[in-house]
Amino acid sequence: MKIKVLCFGITRDILGGFEKEIELPEGASVAFLKQRLTDEYPQFQKLNSLRIAVNEEYGNEELVITERDEIVLIPPVSGG
Repeated sequence: MKIKVLCFGITRDILGGFEKEIELPEGASVAFLKQRLTDEYPQFQKLNSLRIAVNEEYGNEELVITERDEIVLIPPVSGG
């Protein structure tokens, strides 16, 4: 299945844009997506607190992703 991922902050720089289409097998979980991103883009290893939102809620590692889901990568945020 193909999913669209929205990227913010440093994740946009790593993936090369605001929106990225990623191919995943049916039944893939949030944990699987994180691993896929790390395998294809090693810079993700440096993001120790990367969160993934699925349909406007933080997705736990076991949550299964579907093609209809809205996926958002939320990188660590620092402020001042």
